[in-house]
Amino acid sequence: MQKILIANRGEIAVRIIRACAEAGYASVAVYADQDADAMHVRHADEAVALDGSTASDTYLSIESLLAAAAASGADAVHPGYGFLSESAAFARAVEQAGLTWIGPSPESIEALGDKVTARQIALEAGAPLAPGTDRPLADADEAVAFAREHGLPVVVKAAFGGGGRGLKVARTIDEVADAFGSATREAVAAFGRGECFIERYLEHPRHVEAQVLGDGAGRVVVVGDRDCSLQRRSQKLMEEAPAPGLTEQQRARIHAASRDICAAVDYRGAGTVEFLLAADGTISFLEVNTRLQVEHPVTEAVTGVDLVREQLRIAEGEGLSFDETPVPSGHAIELRLNAEDPGRGFLPSPGRVETLRAPGGPGIRWDAGVEAGDTVEAAFDSLAAKLIVHAADRDAALTRMRRALAELEVTGIATVAPFAEAVLDEPDFATASFAVSTQWIEATLMPRLEPQARAAPAQGAALRRVPIEIDGRRVVLGLPDALLAAAAGAAPHAAAAEAQPVADEAAVVAPVPGTLVRWLVEEGAHVDAGQEIAVLDAMKMETKVAAHRAGMLERLVAEGSTVAVDQAIGRVGE
Repeated sequence: MQKILIANRGEIAVRIIRACAEAGYASVAVYADQDADAMHVRHADEAVALDGSTASDTYLSIESLLAAAAASGADAVHPGYGFLSESAAFARAVEQAGLTWIGPSPESIEALGDKVTARQIALEAGAPLAPGTDRPLADADEAVAFAREHGLPVVVKAAFGGGGRGLKVARTIDEVADAFGSATREAVAAFGRGECFIERYLEHPRHVEAQVLGDGAGRVVVVGDRDCSLQRRSQKLMEEAPAPGLTEQQRARIHAASRDICAAVDYRGAGTVEFLLAADGTISFLEVNTRLQVEHPVTEAVTGVDLVREQLRIAEGEGLSFDETPVPSGHAIELRLNAEDPGRGFLPSPGRVETLRAPGGPGIRWDAGVEAGDTVEAAFDSLAAKLIVHAADRDAALTRMRRALAELEVTGIATVAPFAEAVLDEPDFATASFAVSTQWIEATLMPRLEPQARAAPAQGAALRRVPIEIDGRRVVLGLPDALLAAAAGAAPHAAAAEAQPVADEAAVVAPVPGTLVRWLVEEGAHVDAGQEIAVLDAMKMETKVAAHRAGMLERLVAEGSTVAVDQAIGRVGE
């Protein structure tokens, strides 16, 4: 390998670009229109436009990514995480194009990335499992039938995906069909595939996972374990390594099951095997993520293993640089600095980062995808940066995280930093009892969090492509819409994110910028105050909109329309 195309954006693209620089590889960034001047584009050796503004047209387009690889002369592709990182079709297309795929084989991705098949492999490996379906659900009726047979609560999960997207919990029989529909839509939006399965849901479990590396020839090494129990909407917010409070028997069982599951498919590269740990000590296999995880830095911090460099070594056919699980040194904690407002139920808060002062000092690592002046885009994930601390033990790591958060300054967007400051002083989290679970944030902490100032609407970053001739050759020049408009003496095209708040007391406004994917109530129907009436897709997550008062609903926006924050999507008349 000499030149690596990173088929991703944001923080993880920057992380891989840096690893390429240290390993002596040239890096190629790709970008959607609104990412033309993004941090990952500025850091890469080269950058290629994907000619589009949506995920499906850009970072999820196999054709566009392969064309970018050909145009740049890249001979390898690193998928990062999210987007197409767990797509067997993409991995196979990369290999068929004669390029090196820096990840598991397409066959391993198909076997383990399909959560239904992965359950069968885990069962054969002796891993404990909660009851669930052995194939994707055909429709909502099948989901309801399963819930009636096996009991509630149940969880509907995307068969091809991860990161909490396409995952919905139903605690009553009436919620099951809606959970199926919502999970399917999120899965299609985030991963391009909507197949889902269902299983019994364990209430108040911890989330524990093992990091693995495989050489593709049957040798798998468990690098370490992590706890990722601090979640909202089933998406992780804080992670730490090693996982606190595990007995030696529990740790040994998790490591052995992870190794055996991955060895069964001759796993190649980095992967993560995830488990739920119930309060009574029961361990249940959850899924395998056939890619690098967002939280990989905490394992790197306590083991000294550079997981991205190991991925590159394995892709080159050099194998692993070590033979057995490293003895962890100290304790590490990571905070995902998402552009979300915890005081408003973790609503996405896209916008321009006005100021950004990152913490520093001993034991501090800052992995970012934005700098001051950059924009956290509404079309993509809310992750802006990651703050990782490492110290001699867990108490020292908590102290170091408090100090780092006191130094951190971000303005222009709301972030989850106030949530993290509150969590660090919670006895359930900060003491040896470690009594948090995957539902702890919503059940215990969220009601006490204060809303932050709303982010100002970001200037639209659309590009207009203009064909021009240079030395007799036709080329296409992409220019920011605002620049062309200024040159022409006109205002730029109005972007959805620039709509102004309305002063109509009857108006139902969008709490986030996004796409109105579904109305839940018919036009002209009577609604009650607090009744959910519409579903928005914002930053790859569904957000339900409730009526603010009782009355008759008038729809103002059609399904599929893009809406701005505070834009009126309907009216509830007297």
